[in-house]
Amino acid sequence: MTRPLRRHHAPFLAALACAALGVAVAANAPFEDLRSQPPIHGDAAAGAAKAATCAACHGADGIAIAPTFPNLAGQSATYLYVQLREFRNDTRVSAVMQPLVADLGDQDMRDLAAHFASLPGKPAAAVQQTSSRGYALYHDGDPGAGVPACQGCHGVDGRGPRPDITSTAPHPAWSTFPALAGQDTLYVLAQLQAYHAGTRADSSNDKVMQGVAQNLSDADMQALADYISSQ
Repeated sequence: MTRPLRRHHAPFLAALACAALGVAVAANAPFEDLRSQPPIHGDAAAGAAKAATCAACHGADGIAIAPTFPNLAGQSATYLYVQLREFRNDTRVSAVMQPLVADLGDQDMRDLAAHFASLPGKPAAAVQQTSSRGYALYHDGDPGAGVPACQGCHGVDGRGPRPDITSTAPHPAWSTFPALAGQDTLYVLAQLQAYHAGTRADSSNDKVMQGVAQNLSDADMQALADYISSQ
């Protein structure tokens, strides 16, 4: 029987995964190296005044209006800022997003990120899967297949990492990791498939995700997406 991943081990294992990138990450440009990304700050009120266009897809409350779009509410401001920056810098490709962010200044992106980060996230599901393949992959991983537990970077409840600040182990840039809980199945599955295929490689974090997803079967990606959407 696979032993559950201890919560205090998760940050250390995630740090090892990031550290293992080493020179290989730097050799593949262009990409955003997020290993030393500091947390960002913005004006949430100013961001709210700039968010009308965003609301057309992501909802005025940051909860997406369609299952192919991500929820933004409650994400880390730093994570959201980094995604906007990647779209603007053409390191993350989206025919929809790139034209929309092309004229955003750095402060605009900080303000928008702060606004959506300030909104309450999608409420937790009343009933969650607790014995599915997706649950097992998320919480325990599959060591035999080379798949680490998702909770190590995304939090035991899927709502973002809570690193042990007392640990002396190397800490990745935790604020650049997204919360996953409540994202729609279709959106999560599309991202896992992109990592699996190697078509999403925008940042050092994405390089880590590529390594994870390449060891997931189609059935496992579906199971993970279903579980995450149930959180």
